[in-house]
Amino acid sequence: MTTYDPTGAEGAADAGYDAVVLAGGGARRLGGADKPGVRVGGRALLDRVLAACADAGTTVVVADPRPTTRPVTWTRESPPGGGPVAALYAGLRHTTAQDVVVLSADLPFLTEETVRRLLTVLRTSGAEGVLLTDADGRDQPLVAAYRRTALRRELTMLNGAASRVGSTAGGGLTGLPLRRLTAGLDLTRVPDPVASFDCDTWDDIATARTRIREHGHVLDEWITAVKDELGIDLDVDTGVLLDLARDAAHGVARPAAPLTTFLVGYAAARSGGGPEAVAEASRKAAALALRWADEAADAKPDAAPDATPDTSRPDAG
Repeated sequence: MTTYDPTGAEGAADAGYDAVVLAGGGARRLGGADKPGVRVGGRALLDRVLAACADAGTTVVVADPRPTTRPVTWTRESPPGGGPVAALYAGLRHTTAQDVVVLSADLPFLTEETVRRLLTVLRTSGAEGVLLTDADGRDQPLVAAYRRTALRRELTMLNGAASRVGSTAGGGLTGLPLRRLTAGLDLTRVPDPVASFDCDTWDDIATARTRIREHGHVLDEWITAVKDELGIDLDVDTGVLLDLARDAAHGVARPAAPLTTFLVGYAAARSGGGPEAVAEASRKAAALALRWADEAADAKPDAAPDATPDTSRPDAG
């Protein structure tokens, strides 16, 4: 078992993978609240996790079905409420990829970059599993990537079945702690106190909501929340839009900023949508805003030509 130094390990996460998200716990420390549905930054915790593994070939959520921002495969452990090992057993049955990302549904700061990092380390370290450690150095086996064959091996051994992971019966796994599963795996650890932060209590939820609204995060969080709410799956250069809004506000009038960006979006949609259409509409509107500002500067009294004759010149008349 080792701790991984991520320096230089980039670009090895191109191959496909599947994801299993465990979202069926009782949330006793939240008073039995529907934890996957609790919103942080306007988005349900489960949807935030699903966004981080959006490029998985198959995403399995072990919980009762509910509306989500992207389609997933639903399943449940048997019996329901049997704990994380039984839930993982149930979810793994619906996966086929060699590598499987295993996640809890309460990770507000998990990103696609974190998932890719886990897969990169898994594929370059030779380990059977790679998991994050939290701020206190504790293992987080539900923020991890594993070799599917290794998980099947350990689950089969724990369940007491010779070679049957495909069975729906996982009674032998009920109530087992995850450390019983991970103890048999060759693991690599990656420290990440932010991505590994999970929400077990209302204080954790409050901490996450506060951080989401910090200056360095709030804009990206808001844009992502708006896209989720509107059902828009579009990656655009927000810097271009911000520059356009600034130019419109400065060169025309402050209310011109939101109205201009709205019109840019409308024009892009009329042109077929997509990042290229947004970029082109933004370019045209930004050029117009600059021309508008230039004209305003030329129209200032101190910039206008002096129409008063210069009587000091001999030919003035």
